[in-house]
Amino acid sequence: MLDALRLAGGFLSVVPVRPVEATPRTAGRAMVLGPVAVLPVAALAGLVVLLAQLAVLPPAVRALLVVGVLALGTRAMHLDGLADTVDGLGASWDRARALEVMRRGDVGPMGAVALVVVLGLQVAGLAALPYASGGALAVLLLVCASRAVLVLVCRVGVPAARPDGLGRVVAGSVGPLGVATGTLLLLGLAVVAGLAVRQPWWLGLVAGVLAAVVVLVLVRHTTRRFGGVSGDVMGAAVEAAFATLLVVLAAAA
Repeated sequence: MLDALRLAGGFLSVVPVRPVEATPRTAGRAMVLGPVAVLPVAALAGLVVLLAQLAVLPPAVRALLVVGVLALGTRAMHLDGLADTVDGLGASWDRARALEVMRRGDVGPMGAVALVVVLGLQVAGLAALPYASGGALAVLLLVCASRAVLVLVCRVGVPAARPDGLGRVVAGSVGPLGVATGTLLLLGLAVVAGLAVRQPWWLGLVAGVLAAVVVLVLVRHTTRRFGGVSGDVMGAAVEAAFATLLVVLAAAA
């Protein structure tokens, strides 16, 4: 379990970890432990919220600082995955061509638009979130919840898009118990985050369910287009889930 936590930390944050052999069993556990592994980055985002509130910064400034800290704390690898995934989807209906576009790593027009839209939704959601006294806790929990969706991306039956890279290691590594655990974590964290900002419990539940639906649709579409999932798809799922959670919880503000 400790090896799985180290592996998850290496995948999901800039926190230095000792190299770990990524066996299928360890990789599956690592995806389940995603919400735990990202805790240092999530705590830093919560601290930024607290400091911004003490400094009485405008909501938009506070939101941008949180998004910036999350990008730094993850080497922006999830954002890079989002851009590459959308570029691949927009490049060609040919699988080999799409994967080659994703492999290049440069950001095309569609990837750039995806970054603007998803980051814009995250900033707008963070700015509109009714912080009250539990805003820092809510942000921490939502960051962790967005990593819980990785069990849906890497569940058994979902193949890897290519024979190398991160997808090869983790695709299909999460069994039914892991999927159930991760899904319960996603829903539970979303509900508690909503309660922290004085939203009704059911709104947090709706946010978690919609985040899961968005990720499942993404995985289905990318599997059909790319032949499976990759590290880029994992990053896209995390960013899309975080945006969905924030938008839903802020919608009632």
